[in-house]
Amino acid sequence: MGQTKTSTHKIKIRTGDLVTVISGNSKGAQGKVLQVLVAENRAIVEGVNIVKKHTKPNAANPNGGIVEKEAAIHISNLAFLDPKSGKPTRIGRKVKEVDGKKKVVRIAKKSGEEID
Repeated sequence: MGQTKTSTHKIKIRTGDLVTVISGNSKGAQGKVLQVLVAENRAIVEGVNIVKKHTKPNAANPNGGIVEKEAAIHISNLAFLDPKSGKPTRIGRKVKEVDGKKKVVRIAKKSGEEID
């Protein structure tokens, strides 16, 4: 009981990416990925999936109370935003040669533009 499932697929969304929510309560919202939780297949996105958390008084919050913060959202509910058009797109990978060395780069499937 309480074991986490491990997935076999690669998570293509990284910290700092601009994404949009394609399903769920926050559908249509856009934001920057703050953190990717690889083991849980989830990500924390800025301004998306806001929950109210009851906190005890501590050094950071001397009065305690109810704090609103972002909760993790499943990777499958997120779509990367194409840097060219600003529309949701899938992410592919391509081997590129730079100065005689092979390097794997991410590309947007819709525009073919390189990411990073």
